Amino acid sequence: MAEPLKLAISKGRIFEETLPLLASADIYPREDPKTSRKLVLDTNREDLKLVIIRAADVPTYVEYGAADFGVAGKDVLLEHPGDGLYEPLDLRIAHCRMMVAGKSEMTPRAGHLRIATKYVRSTRRFYAERGEQVEVIKLYGSMELAPLVGLADRIVDLVDTGSTLRANGLVPLEHIADISSRLVINKASMKMRHQPVKKFTRLMAEAVEKLHG
Repeated sequence: MAEPLKLAISKGRIFEETLPLLASADIYPREDPKTSRKLVLDTNREDLKLVIIRAADVPTYVEYGAADFGVAGKDVLLEHPGDGLYEPLDLRIAHCRMMVAGKSEMTPRAGHLRIATKYVRSTRRFYAERGEQVEVIKLYGSMELAPLVGLADRIVDLVDTGSTLRANGLVPLEHIADISSRLVINKASMKMRHQPVKKFTRLMAEAVEKLHG
């Protein structure tokens, strides 16, 4: 029997919103990642396993062939420097927006704007396309704190309802990108295992149309 295909996916919202798509394709994990300590989960299909990893690592595992497919947010893909991936399908799940946010009234800073974010590549690209020079500070969490304590003038972060921004006296200022989760495929897997890869991709596309079309 051929080596099972591997789908890399992260715990949390993306996993929970991917489950109905998999179920629509008659694919079910044999264990719940919330309770299982395993990082590779069997499914009801012998030809498919789930690899449970951090969201930011999904493109890397897929690009280097440790997984054939992955489910990754567009925010993660925009930050990924490699090009060893196909991105054939928007799964239409885990929707949010990448936004510039800050205080509604800001005291101008001498020199360049200072932007705090974990989305460094996306932030630099956004301002470069506008011809603006900014200073980007990389943070890993609690972005909303940065303008409150004077670390940064603005932040770039994902916004869903905006309630966290409002609770901290911040407002969305500029839209950078609409974010959703995408199916990504390893280029070598697409070439060497073309038929099973195309079949799985088609099943997922049909599930997306059925549930979100």
